[in-house]
Amino acid sequence: MKLIQISVFLENRKGRLHDVCSLLGNHDINIRALTIAESPEFGILRMVVDKPKDAVDILKRKGFIAKLTDIVAVEVDDRPGGLAHILQILYDNSINVEYMYGFVEKFSDKALLVFRFDSPDKAILVLKKNKINLVGAKHLGKI
Repeated sequence: MKLIQISVFLENRKGRLHDVCSLLGNHDINIRALTIAESPEFGILRMVVDKPKDAVDILKRKGFIAKLTDIVAVEVDDRPGGLAHILQILYDNSINVEYMYGFVEKFSDKALLVFRFDSPDKAILVLKKNKINLVGAKHLGKI
């Protein structure tokens, strides 16, 4: 079960993150998770939102460079070693984690993490086989 993430290229200058967040807010698009990777010149804002295709269209119309990417959201036991357990399963099945980040809120008593895999379809099969719960778009409204 894949989710869609938005990646936005941002110049590393004052107010750019605000510009994106206020633009989405003004169009009633809710941010569910986000992370920023930065360098001195630019950053990449990655977000899970409730209306990703609308968000990308709005951002592009305002001159932002934005694209959609498949990701997988996974429930992780919120205890020491919970993440290590899932990472071991992925390692044992030769699935590379390109990056990951956490959700802002918890879905249940579990933590939620977003993963970008080199092979998302294979990762989904392996995670399901190992009884790891995946979070789909229908669950986002409950967070």
